[in-house]
Amino acid sequence: MEFSHIPVLLNECLEGLAIDPTGTYLDGTAGGGGHSSEIAKRLTTGRLVSLDQDPDAIEAAGKALQGLPATLVKTNFCNARSALQGLGIYQINGALLDLGVSSHQLDDASRGFSYRADAPLDMRMSQSGPTAADLVNTASREELARILREYGEEPYAWAIAGKIVQRREQEPFATTLQLADTIASALPPAVRRKDKNPSRRSFQALRIAVNSELDVLSQGMEEIFDMLAPGGRFAIITFHSLEDRLVKNKFRQWATACTCPPEYPVCVCGGKAKGTLITRKPIEATAEELEYNRRSRSAKLRVIEKN
Repeated sequence: MEFSHIPVLLNECLEGLAIDPTGTYLDGTAGGGGHSSEIAKRLTTGRLVSLDQDPDAIEAAGKALQGLPATLVKTNFCNARSALQGLGIYQINGALLDLGVSSHQLDDASRGFSYRADAPLDMRMSQSGPTAADLVNTASREELARILREYGEEPYAWAIAGKIVQRREQEPFATTLQLADTIASALPPAVRRKDKNPSRRSFQALRIAVNSELDVLSQGMEEIFDMLAPGGRFAIITFHSLEDRLVKNKFRQWATACTCPPEYPVCVCGGKAKGTLITRKPIEATAEELEYNRRSRSAKLRVIEKN
């Protein structure tokens, strides 16, 4: 299936990165190469390194970046430091992360991310390691409920986990629709009637768990910020509240000078802020973008500059 991806908040990202044509940049989530190609087009003697763990994305981005000053590396962005140092790069002038599932991963039913089409229950962004089916067929009810509650903010987590365990005793889960039907059957009829997509939160939670997305994000942010040159900018697009909260708190922490307990009358730590917030509030899609790119609906962009 052709890898198509309309880059979300493209102009806002380019503006946020304040690209220096001679600088070195990192796109930690190449996807279809939409953001990457636009960054690379703005470079003269500069260089872009694009990472992605998905083999499909690497193939598509390779086409989009042909003839541009860009290097592709197949790896997760949490390995940014070793990927960059492997290319002899020890400092970068800016970095972008576009988190969440790419349009291609959602549209290609066979990848198992969608609760709307029947497909093998997979959800692996890297196409390697344990699948979502492995997770729902082996995790305890307690563990499943924790995943649904923490990563999907699902109010019926315990009931859904119970139905999953009950259903897999008759036959292991193999497809997305088997799981979607089981989730729907655990919800009260009124909730099913009201919610067009009753599986959405649970599918999000399982995807985050299968791909260790929050741990990866936390580690990747630290590595990437560490490699930024002074004045370098870090732009991150999130698509749900868990990611956004993590990014907001990390950016706030980097932009805070004093780390003394609040009860201290004066600062004794002599701390210096590591960064300056470029966006006090997240940037969201314009009405115009929302019209032609429905996936920009929940997108939030935050930008920080390293001091």
